[in-house]
Amino acid sequence: MVKQQDYATLSDYPIAKRWPAQHPERLQLYSFPTPNGVKISIMLEELGVDYEVHRVRLTDEDVKSDAFLSLNPNNKIPAIIDPNGPDGKPLGLFESGAILLYLAEKYGKLLGNSAAERLKITQWLMFQIGGVGPMFGQLGYFCAFAGKEIEDPRPRERYINEAKRLLAVIDAALADQEWLVGEFSIADIAVAPWLQTLSKFYKVDDQVELHRFPHVQAYIARFDARDAVRRGWQIPSREG
Repeated sequence: MVKQQDYATLSDYPIAKRWPAQHPERLQLYSFPTPNGVKISIMLEELGVDYEVHRVRLTDEDVKSDAFLSLNPNNKIPAIIDPNGPDGKPLGLFESGAILLYLAEKYGKLLGNSAAERLKITQWLMFQIGGVGPMFGQLGYFCAFAGKEIEDPRPRERYINEAKRLLAVIDAALADQEWLVGEFSIADIAVAPWLQTLSKFYKVDDQVELHRFPHVQAYIARFDARDAVRRGWQIPSREG
């Protein structure tokens, strides 16, 4: 098993040999446009900071390569290296939630204007990481991908029902506000791409009865209308 470690310079990282940096002074993003992947490209576009993106395909050749595993031993996108990390040293990070928190803290944006807001934003971030992401991911597997061939209806029903429950929670939270915690934040960047995916990739609008959640539908439309969101879904390109 390859173990993650930090290095003195960006060029010392094994991943930089597989995916060389053209702009080593910039933050390096290793990703693919999945709901988890675009969280970070959307975040970086919202922040307006310079970064360099590397397309890491969801194949064993890429995500299970020694080069990628040296940065993320869990073999999942996204991951980053910030050559200007804490104390001026390079910092490698994996897990989209951790990366969102790091970027929000570093640039002082999208993490609320008070300690209470910050905690509520973190609460919704954890809600996505522990609930929406895993449950919607299983929903996609059993309704849109290989699992849809399984004849036993129980797994499919389980995740459809759980998706409906989570949608109801989100819908209630949005009943009297545009964003999950007042102003736009990393909570929205974490949750909304997964909501978009219900229609964008899984095509399960009818199964989860999306029409029953008008506040969620309006929220998806607001999120999708943001320029940074539209750009983020294209970074990196799926082809190339």
